[in-house]
Amino acid sequence: MLYIIATPIGNLKDITLRALEILKQVDGIICEDTRRTSILLNNYAIKKPLFIINDFNETKNFPQILDRLKSGQDLALVSDAGTPLISDPGYKLVRACLESSIEVDSIPGPSSVINALILSGLPPDKFMFLGYLPEKEGHRKKLLSSLIEKITYVIFIAPHKLIRVLEEMQEIYGDIEICLAHELTKIHQSVETKKLSEWLTRLKNPKGEFVLLFRLK
Repeated sequence: MLYIIATPIGNLKDITLRALEILKQVDGIICEDTRRTSILLNNYAIKKPLFIINDFNETKNFPQILDRLKSGQDLALVSDAGTPLISDPGYKLVRACLESSIEVDSIPGPSSVINALILSGLPPDKFMFLGYLPEKEGHRKKLLSSLIEKITYVIFIAPHKLIRVLEEMQEIYGDIEICLAHELTKIHQSVETKKLSEWLTRLKNPKGEFVLLFRLK
């Protein structure tokens, strides 16, 4: 059986009792980065074999992991932080398990998408998660220009791309309000809403991952 387990996005205490129980009982844990996952496991005195699946080796490595599951092993899939498969590798493995009649279960828990959404003050009744925007400027602007009104949009964005994306959004939408969620669940957590012009004046050297939220009226 494959268990998909959500893990903390910042605060190591944000893990469910059920998640810990299953991590202790499985035969191995599939992760993106053994260093990141080991921090969590060591904190709860859990020792298990670790198998790596990331954006670079997912297609190559998941057949070996699939063989372990077919042989009867129980494995857990975790990401570096939050709920697996949400802008993280793993969906190919899940799809292969379902096609091979291997049981899959999801153990719910932290998600930066949901955390940011409920803290933003934006209407959460209809929202769309866009993940990471396209790398190419032309594709990025085309996507941003195609968005419709009265939906709250949630985007993951790396710090070195933040200012560039905000400038493009100002060009397309004008001086709209943008919510930036940063360091969620950590000591220096911040969730603030400002005009695009204010953010561009304030942000000089952003660091850490951001969740960007906005709504077109």
